[in-house]
Amino acid sequence: MSESGKNRRDKAAAARAAANSQEQRRERMVRIIGAITVVVVVVAIIGVAVIAKNSSSSTASPSVTASADPSAAAPTGTLGGEDTYAYGVPYGSNPDAPTLAIWEDFQCPACKAVEDANGEGIVKLADEGIVRLVWRPTTFLDNNLGNDSSLRAAAAFGCAIDAGKAKEFHATVFANQPEQEGTGYTDDQLISFGEKAGITGTDLDTFKTCVADGTYLTWAANSTSIFYSSGVQGKPTATLDGKDVPTATLVDEAALRAFVTSDGAAASTASASPEPISSVSPAPSAS
Repeated sequence: MSESGKNRRDKAAAARAAANSQEQRRERMVRIIGAITVVVVVVAIIGVAVIAKNSSSSTASPSVTASADPSAAAPTGTLGGEDTYAYGVPYGSNPDAPTLAIWEDFQCPACKAVEDANGEGIVKLADEGIVRLVWRPTTFLDNNLGNDSSLRAAAAFGCAIDAGKAKEFHATVFANQPEQEGTGYTDDQLISFGEKAGITGTDLDTFKTCVADGTYLTWAANSTSIFYSSGVQGKPTATLDGKDVPTATLVDEAALRAFVTSDGAAASTASASPEPISSVSPAPSAS
């Protein structure tokens, strides 16, 4: 055998060995990458499960419930149980103006969307005496989300009303609504919202006690009972002297002003909201 032939065979064998070694390394890398991918996917699944579990939990507070009782205490200046807008929270400079009533739940993302889009515009109409605004709290999302945050937030709203900070507290709660629906509010957060709303001094002490004692839980339950019995199909739901206000109108300051000043005649021609509310939280049955 010639020397040159032997060299060719040796080189071919070395090339095959190198190729085999490279293939083995590639296979090992594929297995490692595959294992890492599986771990990442499993961790992601676990993470989603943890997030889902946390979002379905209410809060660190114990579960709170309340039953309707018309004889229960109510916040200063709120409407009585026999009123057309029973247990509502009136606001504005002209009590004889047309009544713009809005049902809302402090955990409701669609309600927050309305507040973000035109909360200031709605309040401005009340400040100018063009409407008498009546906020109507309801707490039905507690049933949907398995927590008690709507009830406790509505009760804390009542405490803020007593402190003369209804408008400010209302805006502050919605401004701080958690991004993840169902996360809810702790009592400490609700108290901090009162501070952010401008409640200070002895009024703040009274507010804290009111929240801790759940003074207006039953008032919130009374309002929710009316919500169920009235057959409201979702929220936010707004009416002007009993006439439905389209959501696209409610979120647009100019359209709402036109609707109100023309007694609703602008309903079909009012400009659409630049950011329409894509969904309205449906109301469950009372059962």
